[in-house]
Amino acid sequence: MRVLLVEDSERMQKSLALALQKRGYAVDAVGNGEEAVWLGSEHAYDVILLDIMLPGLDGMQVLRKLRQKSIDTPVLMLTAKGDVSDRVAGLEAGADDYLPKPFALPELLARVDTLVRRRYADKNPKIRVGDLEIDTGARLVRRGEEAIPLTPREYKLIEYLARRRGEVVSKAEIEDHVYSEDRNIFSNAVESAISSLRRKLWPEGAEPLLQTRRGLGYIIEEAK
Repeated sequence: MRVLLVEDSERMQKSLALALQKRGYAVDAVGNGEEAVWLGSEHAYDVILLDIMLPGLDGMQVLRKLRQKSIDTPVLMLTAKGDVSDRVAGLEAGADDYLPKPFALPELLARVDTLVRRRYADKNPKIRVGDLEIDTGARLVRRGEEAIPLTPREYKLIEYLARRRGEVVSKAEIEDHVYSEDRNIFSNAVESAISSLRRKLWPEGAEPLLQTRRGLGYIIEEAK
């Protein structure tokens, strides 16, 4: 899952980006409204965290520009303005949630998780596909009763595919949702990660639920 963090305070930006990365999110972080509009329009983020007080375009202007471009990414507004009128203005401009500063970090992470689940219509934090269970709260993957250790990148990939279960997901979509803007992506990075997931999740000849649709992408679905 990929998050756009828009925060002009360098200290807070670094702190929030680190917390989100530890939570398993790929994070792009910027400190001004112009960059936020450009990135938010160019990439399919799962959530945008948007501070209102920004240099240049403020958060409200950024939000309106994104919605005018028909960008429907869930937006969580962050601001020191806690008045009811400010919250109402943000929600009416198209925000999905609103968190006044100062806030507790666990609450912010929980709100981001909730917006991701809502985006993919998953009310339950545990996603099940056949005997595979992805616990998005604990960031754990199990087959039956066995916990399967994965790298952070492998976990991000299997969670994204599981949220899109039953759909063919292209390589480009995976790159857009799993990798940050500042990371160099090798041409075979997705294929390598898919291969590693298959070895770890379905060893010893077990029929993998994760299939390749040649020329189209990848799909995870229950065996028929």
